[in-house]
Amino acid sequence: MDYNLMDALEMLEREKGVPRDTILEALANALVSAYKRTPGAAEEARVTIDADTGEISVYGQDLDEDGNVIDEWEDTPDDFGRIAATTAKQVILQRLRDAKREQVFDLYEGREGDLITGIIQQSDHRYSIVDLGDAEAILPGSEKIPYERLERGNRVKAWILEVRGEGKGPQIVVSRSHPEFIRALFELEVPELVDGDIEIKAIAREAGHRTKIAVASNEPNVDPVGACVGARGSRVRQVVNELKGEKVDIVEWNPDTKAFIAEALSPARVQEVRLDDEEETATVIVPDHQLSLAIGKEGQNARLAARLSGYRIDIRSESQELGLDVEDEDEDEVEFETVEEGDGASAAEAQPAGDAPSPEDAADEPSTEEAEAAAPEADATSDETVEAEPALDGDEDTAPDESAAPADDVADSEVAEDEEPDTTG
Repeated sequence: MDYNLMDALEMLEREKGVPRDTILEALANALVSAYKRTPGAAEEARVTIDADTGEISVYGQDLDEDGNVIDEWEDTPDDFGRIAATTAKQVILQRLRDAKREQVFDLYEGREGDLITGIIQQSDHRYSIVDLGDAEAILPGSEKIPYERLERGNRVKAWILEVRGEGKGPQIVVSRSHPEFIRALFELEVPELVDGDIEIKAIAREAGHRTKIAVASNEPNVDPVGACVGARGSRVRQVVNELKGEKVDIVEWNPDTKAFIAEALSPARVQEVRLDDEEETATVIVPDHQLSLAIGKEGQNARLAARLSGYRIDIRSESQELGLDVEDEDEDEVEFETVEEGDGASAAEAQPAGDAPSPEDAADEPSTEEAEAAAPEADATSDETVEAEPALDGDEDTAPDESAAPADDVADSEVAEDEEPDTTG
């Protein structure tokens, strides 16, 4: 071995951080194995490498029954330099790989919960490989956002779920569907969260669809919701863009459980909340036209509010509470319970039935022919007669209703049925 190799080892020690003595020790052990494969080699041997000159010497040994050396002689093969050079190359490459793995593990060990940015190297339905620059991370299919397509070359953010130290090297597992990923994204956009002026108290998420977060302020002059939304929604918009359009609702946390549950069900307006602290259940009364909005699409709003508050929520309309929809009450209660279990009923199914006539009322209604025959007579009567004539059961909906909701509320209800308003700020 010449000085060039020793110079190379010193360079590796400076640039890669691999100690030269470590490489020399590994090389000596590898050369022992190489020596034993040469013809006429002793059964036991040791190899020494001069740290200054790089000179290699091989010594054959005789051992007694206890493993003690009883005889030793120099037995360096004539062409051992060629064998040593090939072995040294393999050992150095292996030590470099091991050193890189150790550096990666030391760099990411204990960083669970950090937010990282990487580039997708490859992706399929099982997992995606994310290039972090100095390491590679794996994004399992179960930790992806549902229905999200990650193409090669896409730059994405992810949350470090776990760092495993395995025999083949450390494995960094990341997630984009974990609720804490939302917290990390907001901490990146909202300085007040890092400073401690505001804090996220709770997170409820259905990845790919909707997220609710509850925020509280530790400073009286700081609005927690406004700080997270940002000027004209700039801060929350950055989070939504990273989540590929997932809706984010920001509500203010309240130590009063009743007020917090009412806030958690936003954008629906709540009339009353009754708690059972022993069973951890809450009965929520909402106006009739707000029922479908409170439940949400397929029960999503109610489920997220329940997770956010930690209470099982039973949502009832004002008519149900007053006993006006007795026939439909049992059915609606079952659907709300299903919503709570996670399967959910659609907003249209959970909405109370209208004032459709019963079979008995329909039987009492005149036929079409009878109504047409009576029409000329109605035209011939005076105005007083027309006003005094009772309306048909089937025309109840056309009569003015003084208890009907104001026009603004009706407009809100129509918006809620067609499209759930986005409260992303």
